Amino acid sequence: MQGFIIRSAQPGDGQAVFDVTRQSIAELSNGLYSPQQLSGWMGERTADFYEQLIHRGQMVVALLAGRIVGFVDAEPGEVTRLFLLREASGHGLGAHLLGIGLEKARGPGIQTIRVESTLNAEGFYQRHGFVTRERGFFSHGLGGEPIAIIHMERHEDVQDEPHPACLPDGEL
Repeated sequence: MQGFIIRSAQPGDGQAVFDVTRQSIAELSNGLYSPQQLSGWMGERTADFYEQLIHRGQMVVALLAGRIVGFVDAEPGEVTRLFLLREASGHGLGAHLLGIGLEKARGPGIQTIRVESTLNAEGFYQRHGFVTRERGFFSHGLGGEPIAIIHMERHEDVQDEPHPACLPDGEL
């Protein structure tokens, strides 16, 4: 993980986060989704959609050589988004960002953390303690082909130690 910088997302990061999401979907889906699904995946989302998420204060980004190459977003009880560029995968960054997302998803009374996984990420989440509950579909409201997803959850019987990257601005 050497060379990655982890920091809270900042206003103005929305376009880079949008680009990471779009590029990650295109590069890492491993042929599990049709071209029609891939082309409609982002729906009507724009960089402004991600700017609104950033203003909630839960998103964390990973930078490599000054460029955002991954991010995680969470809310109480759910890791809502975790995307990496292909160049950033395979270095432990996904697991690191998931740890940050889990920390942000935890809270008083939360015993289960959910995630809606893409087909290609199911094994990743299983390796990190998530179990598959059901398969479903996500539609982006544009009348296009629905996207197959996997509803997964992880029971939080034991609290992990705080993740060191939850501290602001850290280099890994």
